[in-house]
Amino acid sequence: MNSEMVLQRSEGALRVISLNRPDRRNAMSGEMLGALGSALQQAAEDTEVGAVLLRGEGPAFCVGGDVKGMAEGSGRELTAEQRLRGLRSRMEASRLLHVMPKPTIAAVHGAAAGAGLALALACDFRVVARSTKITTAFAKVGLSGDFGGSWFLTQIVGAARARDLYLRPRVLSADEALAIGLATEVVDDEELPLRAHAFAAELAAGPRVTLGYMKENLNHALTGTLESALDLEALHHILSSGTEDHKEAAHAFVEKREPRFSGR
Repeated sequence: MNSEMVLQRSEGALRVISLNRPDRRNAMSGEMLGALGSALQQAAEDTEVGAVLLRGEGPAFCVGGDVKGMAEGSGRELTAEQRLRGLRSRMEASRLLHVMPKPTIAAVHGAAAGAGLALALACDFRVVARSTKITTAFAKVGLSGDFGGSWFLTQIVGAARARDLYLRPRVLSADEALAIGLATEVVDDEELPLRAHAFAAELAAGPRVTLGYMKENLNHALTGTLESALDLEALHHILSSGTEDHKEAAHAFVEKREPRFSGR
């Protein structure tokens, strides 16, 4: 799906995807989420993409659902079943960020709230501008939450803290988010574009196939048994040992130089 509400560009092996509804602080609309899902699916399937950087145009990363549209009754002409199927389809964006076989990085600034926060949590890393305001927000608008936020937050900060942040929503600063492990790194506002890009570009330049296997191992560890984790690690370790990047890394180690990965 093509839409001006989601912009994308490739810089070498890095795919940059930008939410582009700045006048609404990137509040989620059906069109924007459809385009985002398509962009993420394309990035997931593109073997030339080594990492994905998700960012927001304008003053905020993403303030979540379009509450103004909700108040105007948008979508209420649909049946509950139609609304359920539509929402679940749009929520695939979170799953793709989490499971695609390449690192995903969110560059977070301004505000990350509700489902917008959930998108950031779905990423593997979050580089956050110091002035960012972060909140689950859902309870404040009488909604229980979507886009996997409750699952991601529980995995990242633990069950007790996730319950506290969902049931008693309040605004966290970037430094508070860093202290509880929600943010990967906090930088001054003016440094965010360059730092997030450098962070993502470094991952994009890594051994793409191996990083995909590694991410699958780590995702499996969230719900799998030790035995199944050992089986998966053994499989991926043997498969990655046959890649050109492993061979290059071995030569580079012997020659005392930095490896030059090709992603193969």
